[in-house]
This record gives sequence, C-alpha cells and structure tokens, in this order.
Amino acid sequence: MPYVVRVPYLSLPVLLVLLLGLAGAGPAGAADRPVVELSRAQAGTGGSVTVTGSGWRPRALLTLLVCGQAEPSRGVTGGTNSCANADGRAVTTDAEGRFRRELPVVEPPVPCPCVVHVATVTGAGAEADAVLQVAGHAVEPLPADRAGGRLSLLAETRLRGSGGLLTWFGSPPARTLVVTVGNVGTSPVKDPVFQVGTSHGVFAPQWRDQRWRGTIRPGGKARIELPVELAAGAHGDYTVSLKYGGKVLAEHPWGVGRPWGVTLFWVLVCLVVPAALFRAGLAVVDHARPRHPVHAARPPRRRLPRLPAARRPSGLPWVAPDAGPPGSTKDMKKSANMKKSANMKKSANVKNTRT
Repeated sequence: MPYVVRVPYLSLPVLLVLLLGLAGAGPAGAADRPVVELSRAQAGTGGSVTVTGSGWRPRALLTLLVCGQAEPSRGVTGGTNSCANADGRAVTTDAEGRFRRELPVVEPPVPCPCVVHVATVTGAGAEADAVLQVAGHAVEPLPADRAGGRLSLLAETRLRGSGGLLTWFGSPPARTLVVTVGNVGTSPVKDPVFQVGTSHGVFAPQWRDQRWRGTIRPGGKARIELPVELAAGAHGDYTVSLKYGGKVLAEHPWGVGRPWGVTLFWVLVCLVVPAALFRAGLAVVDHARPRHPVHAARPPRRRLPRLPAARRPSGLPWVAPDAGPPGSTKDMKKSANMKKSANMKKSANVKNTRT
C-alpha cells in the first residue's frame, strides 16, 4: 500500500518535467518559421513603424508592404493589388535570418483590416503578416470564406516545354507550369482560380488569374497544369510563382536564353541595307550625270580622202607576203603574168592552126 501511494507522488514531478519540456519545445519549433513583429500595433499616416523579423532564410531579400483587406490567418486576400506597393521597403536578412527595418505608414488602396506583409523576393517562397491598425483609414469586414477547402502543395513544381525556332527569333517564350496540390480542408474545391506570376530579378511578380476546371474533394489531390508566357524577346533569369487564396504555393526558376536570331537579323540588316543604298546611289548618280559632255566640246574630225586601189599600201607587216589584201601590187603583177601566159598560149594555138 505505501508503494501504491508513493507512485502518484513520484510520478507527479516526472509529469511536470515532461510538460515543461513540451512547453519549451513549442517555441523552438516555432522559431523555425518566419516571424514578424512591429514596434507598435497602431500608427497614423505619415508615421512609421519598426519591423523586426526572425526565422527567415539567411541572406534573403524581403519586401515589406502595408496591405489592406488582410489578416494573418487568411493572408492578403486581394494579392499585392491590395498593398501600397509604391511605399514598400526592401531588406536583406543577416546570417541568422533576422532583420530590422523602418517602414512608413501609408493608407493602402483598399480598406482595413491591415497588416504589414513580409515576403521573400527570390528563392524558396516564405511570407508572414503582422496586424497593423492604420489610424483614420476605412475599415470593412473581410469577404466571407465560402469555401472550406484549402489547397496545399504536395510535390515539386516543374516547367514543361522548350523553346523553338520562333523563340530563337524573338517569339514570346511559353511553358506549362505543372504542380500537384491536395485539398487539406473540409469541403471540396470546385474550379479554383490560381494566380500565376512571373518576376525578373528583384522586381515584383506580375500576376494573372487562371481558372482550373475541376473539383478537388477533401483529402484528394489533383495535377494542375497552367500555361505561362513571357513578353516577346524576354531573356534572362525569371521566377514563376503560383498563388492561391492569397498564399504563395510554389516558386520555380526559369532561365530564358537570349534570342540570338534577332541579333543575327540586325547584323544582316546593318550589312545589307548600307550596301543596297550605296548601289542605289551609284545608279542614281549614273542616271543623272550628262551623257556626252566631253565629245560635244571636241571639233569635228576630218576624214582623209580614200586612196585608189593602186596607191594603197601593199599590206600590213604581220600579214604573210603571199596573203596580201586584194588589189595589192603583187596581185596585179600576178594577174598580168597570167594574162600574158594566156595570150602567149592563144598566139601559139593560132600559129599551129595556120600551119
């Protein structure tokens, strides 16, 4: 019996130690998640608040924005269009994932409830919100969350597709974003509307709404394929982001090659066009200049009288002696000898006939 009575007294300290250990383990696990804190929870327009954070990725570039129609539990329901983007700030975390930055308080383009929204710009996506009351700004209730379903990323994203000849000549690069999501909520999600954004360097993503046709039941999963397209001639390092319900689900890098065909085209243009213009200019000059300005100034040429055939030169020095031109002296002598021989034969024939 004494042994039975001692067990509760001996186990009570052990239980207290276990409870304290579990309580201490909670903040340690939470420290791994991004945390944002404000120096004050309420401020008026024109003032500023000090934003501090911890648990972020080391040396990460973050953006700080004042956003309306948002709550930490639901995020920024209207996306970055609900934020004062022009008055945001950027900060880089230290080696331990901490930061501290002053942020001016301005009125967002939509009514409150408002938050200070902190999100990563490059690398793995992460974001966190802290409640901020903007004094004097309108306040409206958030739209009811009609869908009880919540989507979560289940597998790594990938971009399907490749460039072609037209892309090499400056056509808009296009890919297909493939993700696998699951419904971790209590009700089905029908025809969800995703936001696909593309960002270049440190610039904020440009979001476009894209509806996926289908229904994802609670506990189910689906493979989502959404088209992504950049502007014509785009090249460099881009990041494709996928957002649903104000939360960034996935980010994927996209390296776009330079359209060298466009460069080759302009090189050919710079070589061919000047050559064509030069030839056209020569043709115009040749057509416009006077035709016979030199011949008109010369006096008329006098023609020498034509010599008779007997007085012409016997022949050129490069012509053979026996192949002189017709009418030369040698031909005349030859003709005379032939006539003389013919006359002598004719006289001999006449004498023979008489005899």
